[in-house]
Amino acid sequence: MTDKALRLGTRRSKLAMAQSGQVADAVSRVTGRPVELVEITTYGDVSQEALAQIGGTGVFVTALRDALVRGEVDFAVHSLKDLPTTQPGELALAAVPVREDPRDVIVARDALKFTDLPRGARIGTGSPRRMAQLNAYARTHGLDIETVAIRGNVDTRIGYVHEGRLDAVVLAAAGLNRIGRIDEVTDFLSVDTVLPAPGQGALAIECAASDADLVAALGELDDPHTRAAVTAERSLLAALEAGCSAPVGALADLLNDGPVIKEMRLRGVVGTTDGSRMVQQSTTGSVPLTHDGAMALGRELATEMLAQGAAGLMGERAQ
Repeated sequence: MTDKALRLGTRRSKLAMAQSGQVADAVSRVTGRPVELVEITTYGDVSQEALAQIGGTGVFVTALRDALVRGEVDFAVHSLKDLPTTQPGELALAAVPVREDPRDVIVARDALKFTDLPRGARIGTGSPRRMAQLNAYARTHGLDIETVAIRGNVDTRIGYVHEGRLDAVVLAAAGLNRIGRIDEVTDFLSVDTVLPAPGQGALAIECAASDADLVAALGELDDPHTRAAVTAERSLLAALEAGCSAPVGALADLLNDGPVIKEMRLRGVVGTTDGSRMVQQSTTGSVPLTHDGAMALGRELATEMLAQGAAGLMGERAQ
């Protein structure tokens, strides 16, 4: 094996650089080769438009994948929830490492919890999925909130709270963990309140499918349970024909009987952003041992949700 440095393609954001740096260290350990980060700007990083307006699906991914195909980088790290559900044939999803905390969190003024926010509280998020579920929860629990569409990195979003422009913002626990800012969280949102985005908290490591040695080496970092879970979640998203900016939440979790993992439960939700109409379903089955088994679990739940009217609630549909 050569000791030439491997080139890791990454977005330039603080979060992307942090999670890519962590993967780089792990890849160095398993390959014995140094890894250098190659910073790549994606359309999603430079556009100020709302994600739903620019298509959502793939806006943070396309430039990294193009660099891979051109041979400018050897592998790339993505937040898995940003990946389109269709995998290009020339690229291999070589590893899905152990998942971070998939939950959403609140960073609020005065260290407030979600349910303690004052009447009319303004909560910032760029996600229709979060808006739909927060508004639905507020409706059913007598809370009076206003969800406000925002964009920007973690510093920008938390800054809105410190500046008094918003009462709270919603972020992903995984991202704050990876950049060492989890202590700023004022409330962790239970997945019973807000289901995360499909694949939230997980990373995806991609390389050229033709580089069998690198596919095998990166595969050392793969966690089979995380891969099965996110495959089921993304299969649900694909079967709903929804883009990653659609208001779809999904989470597959493993049900234990003592030390033995017995079953996988997949939950899904889709709703209008004002929270007035929601379709929420779950299904439980044996832990999928194959890619096809995980895909089937997602399709099965999507079929149930579509029968309940999910398609009419999604607005933007993937092309």
